[in-house]
Amino acid sequence: MPDLMPALFIGHGNPMNTLEDNGYTRAWRRLGQSLPRPRALLVVSAHWFMGATAVTAMARPRTIHDFYGFPEELFAFDYPAPGLPELAGEVAEVAKPIWVGADRDQWGLDHGTWSVLAHLYPEADVPVVQLSINALKPMEYHLELGAKLAALRARGVMILSSGNVVHNLRRIQWDQPEGGTDWARRFDEAVVRQMVEAPGDVLKLLEHPDYDLAVPTPDHFIPLLYTAGLAAAGQDAKALVRGYALGSLSMTCYGVGMEGVGCAEGEGAAPLPRDVPPEQTNM
Repeated sequence: MPDLMPALFIGHGNPMNTLEDNGYTRAWRRLGQSLPRPRALLVVSAHWFMGATAVTAMARPRTIHDFYGFPEELFAFDYPAPGLPELAGEVAEVAKPIWVGADRDQWGLDHGTWSVLAHLYPEADVPVVQLSINALKPMEYHLELGAKLAALRARGVMILSSGNVVHNLRRIQWDQPEGGTDWARRFDEAVVRQMVEAPGDVLKLLEHPDYDLAVPTPDHFIPLLYTAGLAAAGQDAKALVRGYALGSLSMTCYGVGMEGVGCAEGEGAAPLPRDVPPEQTNM
């Protein structure tokens, strides 16, 4: 096991990527093949966004299908990874004085987690624990908590953040399945520069002129702050996968401690269902 486990931010896009074979899912599978086997995965997903900081602490987390309007085969998908209750206590310890509660029976693994892990670790044989995003806290809180979690990387824990740097479902361009609008590209490029050059100053991006369009709600952007905090705590970040979908989604992925892994261009992100407005799918 390496001295420090890698840390990742994955632009997960649409949950149909779980079932698809496309440029992004192939890139994620290649990443998975290059990753060491961790003791456990700690995942920060955009989709556990609530009024407290908590970690799952059950031995068998359920697979949550937290979306609407997708095909039945996606609702039937199961990711039966075990949990690791002892890791909940470790997270609470390294986070002090930030309080982290233990969720023993409410949540589980949502699609921000399993849609990615289905490709990174398809056998579902690595224990998975989720960390919630506390919606009541300022951005600085998440960056600080990310830095505190760095200690877990030396204990065999891989920290995965899952969201989308650009995520505006009301600005989707159906005629640009693999395109990015000018404002999406400008903001995404600014994030790449910030993450590579000075991840500890990532909150400067809140002043970017395209921030309000790129980040109309904070849930998908905040996971990036955990990866930035981990990078600022000791190792450089780099872009691992680049690309866009439907004009207003960035699929960019980042790695910390991923030296020697090149940056791939993704393509062909899974399409969205046409009969449900995107903002109502909870993707």
